[in-house]
Amino acid sequence: MKSWSVHLGRCLSAMLLAFAAASGGLAQSQAEPPPFKPEEIEALVAPIALYPDSLLSQVLMASTYPLEVVQAARWVKANPNVKGEDAVKAVEGQTWDVSVKSLVAFPQVLEPMNEKLDWTQKLGDAFLADQKAVLDAVQRLRQRAEKSGNLKSTEQQKVVIEEAAPQQQVIKIEPANPQVIYVPAYNPTVVYGSWAYPAYPPYYWPPPPYYYPGGAFVAGFAWGVGIAAAGAIFGDCNWGRGDVNINVNKAANIDRNFDRTKVSGDRWQHDASHRKGVSYRDQASREKFGKDVPGRDGRNDFRGRDGGPGDRGGPGDRGGVADRGGPGTGDRGGPGDRGGVGDRGGPGDRGGPSVADRGGPGAAGGGRDNAFQGVGGGSAAQRDFDRGRASNQSMAASRGGAGAGARPSGGGAPRAGGGAGARPSGGAARGGGGRGGGRR
Repeated sequence: MKSWSVHLGRCLSAMLLAFAAASGGLAQSQAEPPPFKPEEIEALVAPIALYPDSLLSQVLMASTYPLEVVQAARWVKANPNVKGEDAVKAVEGQTWDVSVKSLVAFPQVLEPMNEKLDWTQKLGDAFLADQKAVLDAVQRLRQRAEKSGNLKSTEQQKVVIEEAAPQQQVIKIEPANPQVIYVPAYNPTVVYGSWAYPAYPPYYWPPPPYYYPGGAFVAGFAWGVGIAAAGAIFGDCNWGRGDVNINVNKAANIDRNFDRTKVSGDRWQHDASHRKGVSYRDQASREKFGKDVPGRDGRNDFRGRDGGPGDRGGPGDRGGVADRGGPGTGDRGGPGDRGGVGDRGGPGDRGGPSVADRGGPGAAGGGRDNAFQGVGGGSAAQRDFDRGRASNQSMAASRGGAGAGARPSGGGAPRAGGGAGARPSGGAARGGGGRGGGRR
């Protein structure tokens, strides 16, 4: 009897160990996201792939510091009359990364990065995981735009086509006047031709009329006003090497706190100290960058308020189901967290499997892969993200933006093409005769 009990105990122990190992492996496989697919990366870079090379490189760098992007966007909103290089000089004493500081000269770039937080973080995650894959995706899109007859030299830009290898071209985009930089706005489903990946429609937001007066598309593009901000440029794309270059002297002119010791030659390196507690997407990035990441300080900066009694979320500010903005759900914060009627999402504000990322400028996104997931861990991160999203929606509603009708991404099979459901929000002009068609 005793030997039978010992045998039974050993069997149970072995079974428990096997179950624990299997459970741990399953949890690890569920937590680790799959690598970005090439078509997924193309959808991410679609709205910026036709930017000038220098500006593109700085957007990619800044996207890896999403919390500082939010802080910089708030500064721009509070200082609307400080523009161009004057804006860059005004933020010299800020603690943000130099790439983020440089973008205050380009509010039409910084604003969607702030309001589309999910997109910004995904773009940064993809760039940290594989810089070459991101730059290769940019080149594929530029080649499509050029073959479609929509990418050519104009009075705003200079398009240079170089032979990098037999039957391999590299398309560079430079400002026509190095002292004046134009930021193009365009509809990806128009300028790139027919989009080949229905499961991954391109991200898209209509050009804000206050940055693009008239909003008219000419040959697929809206140009807006040129920005005299050559002093804000310090980066470039190294297409042959598949990464980003920086000019350390120009970077030091922008940021007096710039640390030259963190640069290897002219090659950009991600500085985890500017991540401000935002989690990294994959294990490789966590191991490479996440060992010395500051913790929770700065999390209030994407809550949409400056502290005080109103900064406490009420009972409805809990994580989990609070991410669905339907009536009575937790997306309505405490007494200090309500952004008005336009801030409450109706039934259409719930990300469903067939809902594309159709939010207007005020929709910060929803669905899977919430921005800033993991900051502080658990429900605290969810509460913080909900508050930041509610604040952005409130600001958009107050200036006549998307309001309650903007729908965040549902993360499922989005709608492709230029269907009627993809109309640009806010009354912005329609590009190239189409009605949108990409994610918003």
